[in-house]
Amino acid sequence: MSLPRFTYHPDPLATGSVIASSTVCVSCHQARGYVYAGPVYAEEEYDAEICPWCIADGSASARLDASFTDDEGIGGGGEWDEVPEAVVEEVARRTPGFSAWQQEKWWTHCGDAGQFIGRAGQTELQALGAGAIAAIQDSTGLDDGPQWDHFFGALRKDGSPTAYMFRCTRCGELGGYQDCD
Repeated sequence: MSLPRFTYHPDPLATGSVIASSTVCVSCHQARGYVYAGPVYAEEEYDAEICPWCIADGSASARLDASFTDDEGIGGGGEWDEVPEAVVEEVARRTPGFSAWQQEKWWTHCGDAGQFIGRAGQTELQALGAGAIAAIQDSTGLDDGPQWDHFFGALRKDGSPTAYMFRCTRCGELGGYQDCD
């Protein structure tokens, strides 16, 4: 069975937000081979117990009164483009979120949410190119020089600090932010 399609999180297996599991989903009561492994905002604790299909169709959000990204983090709390409420709803309630060191933020651009493409360290940013590096440098507020060079050299995909990368759904520009523990 192939995973559902998520406009704003195209490869949740690669990002680690969805993992293989025989766990029975608390929403549909089926074991479908995969569960969501990211943050869940709800009264109850749901640790790797919700299948991606129940996220995609909105039934997990409705049945469990859950969201998977904090509404306020979509657009970085006003730091990036404002998006329509329908986009906020889709990202928060029908898209797998991701775990970050601090409160997650979802990059927005061109009046839409970006596609989450994953965590990145120095190596991954270099592979993504100059636009990705510039986006993360901009998020630090550091100018070219020793401080930026030190910070850039310390970035690790699975460590701290790390970058969270997105791609604009409309123009393809890369954006994101960095975070540390």
